[in-house]
Amino acid sequence: MSVYDYKVKTRSGEDFDLSAFKGKVMLIVNTATGCGFTPQYEGLEKLYGAYHEKGLEILDFPCNQFAGQAPGSDEEIHEFCTLKYKTSFDQFKKIEVNGENEDPLYTYLKSQKADEEVNGMKNKLAMKAIAKISSSTKKDGDIKWNFTKFLVDREGNVVGRFSPTTTPEAIESEIAKLI
Repeated sequence: MSVYDYKVKTRSGEDFDLSAFKGKVMLIVNTATGCGFTPQYEGLEKLYGAYHEKGLEILDFPCNQFAGQAPGSDEEIHEFCTLKYKTSFDQFKKIEVNGENEDPLYTYLKSQKADEEVNGMKNKLAMKAIAKISSSTKKDGDIKWNFTKFLVDREGNVVGRFSPTTTPEAIESEIAKLI
């Protein structure tokens, strides 16, 4: 199996085959519009603007599993992101990333990179606090909060998993290496 073997749902509910992104670098992110990390949309859009023409795709999967921070319909979430952060990358249907209803893509991503990179004492402390309030995190490898990021190379290999505290700007050099 590879990331290209999965289909996801577009905002309108249609199947989208990830094999359409073969040969591209992908940054796959579970997001929320009412989270302390929501301003990361700005950094994601900057990355997209800088690297999309060179082969970067950002896949945004809204998720309401963490303290109900992604309320609203898929269209309401999309409207918020495009108006407030001017996002232009692909935003897919709202999903679950942990538990019995987790999206199969996330089951695969977590199987490839069970641990996320957390740099710096401040970020480690923040993630420790988040772990205490994350009710959907039940087992090792589960997504701990909104804005966990998976980096996928041009061959479809999951090469990185970054914590919510890791900003998009902090992983730009990793993306640049793959581009």
